[in-house]
Amino acid sequence: MHIYRDHDADLTLVQQRQVAIIGYGNQAAAHAANLRDSGVSVLIGLREDSSSWQQARAQGFTVQAISEAVRRSTLVMLLIPDEAMPEVYQQHIAPYLHQHSLLGFAHGFAIHFKTITPPAHLPVLMVAPKGPGYQVRESFLQGRGLPGLVAYTETSPGSTLALALAYAKAIGCTRQGVLLTSFREETETDLFGEQAVLCGGIPSLVKAAFATLLEAGYSEEMAYIECLYEIKLIVALLEKGGLTFMRRAISNTAEFGGNKAGELLIDERVREKMRLLLQAIQNGSFAEAWMAEYHQGLRDLHQQRTFEAGLRVEQVGTRLREILL
Repeated sequence: MHIYRDHDADLTLVQQRQVAIIGYGNQAAAHAANLRDSGVSVLIGLREDSSSWQQARAQGFTVQAISEAVRRSTLVMLLIPDEAMPEVYQQHIAPYLHQHSLLGFAHGFAIHFKTITPPAHLPVLMVAPKGPGYQVRESFLQGRGLPGLVAYTETSPGSTLALALAYAKAIGCTRQGVLLTSFREETETDLFGEQAVLCGGIPSLVKAAFATLLEAGYSEEMAYIECLYEIKLIVALLEKGGLTFMRRAISNTAEFGGNKAGELLIDERVREKMRLLLQAIQNGSFAEAWMAEYHQGLRDLHQQRTFEAGLRVEQVGTRLREILL
């Protein structure tokens, strides 16, 4: 797979366009600031009742109603939550696109699962930095940038890739490296990684391990330190040099015990459950369930947040973080 870097991208391709950033959350605000610092003309498109309107203006951006920002721009980057995109697109974007418009995303969900279906003639691209908005901005200011992914739809002209790379350069991604993928691949692998490892697997392991130590009579402080606090140390080793580097950096005892425990915990039953997770992503049933949850007012999600906030591991962590961080 080819890795695109700064020398592969022509920044003038995006500097020649008027870019509308739709939304002003963490990712959108970071894109907007990096684009501006790269010499790109940026408009912020928001609902007129948005709480972010004054914030964006205070940070020096021209803010307009979404429809007006779309009408005035030639690259429209839709950087709002996946679940909110269909309504915003139908009401505030689709009627105002014109013959010079391009549509962009930072995640493939809406295009891949067809919650948004742009006309076939409209070029559509994706530039997805691999990190949250605050890291997109911080790494840019530090002169590093985050790696990223780019894609464009099958009906888009080949020149769309060059514009995607230019945009990626403007927000700092080509400093580290950018990979060409597809909306499908980015979406399905991203969702699977979140569910199986990052946002599902790791937190569930933490909660289960913490509870196991408490049930066995160990102190909650020691359980927190060993099952949650030290994760950041291992993640830092993994980021620096991968699995092999991490194994070499820890003790022989930890390596031997980790190998044995990994084989015990992650067995064929767990791998089969991972396959089921992936199937639900691939066949669209997860996307359907998520959109249904959104339209029901996020009832289950709010209940889960309340439950998680009350967990003992969270209460202990709130107290210990003042000491450990």
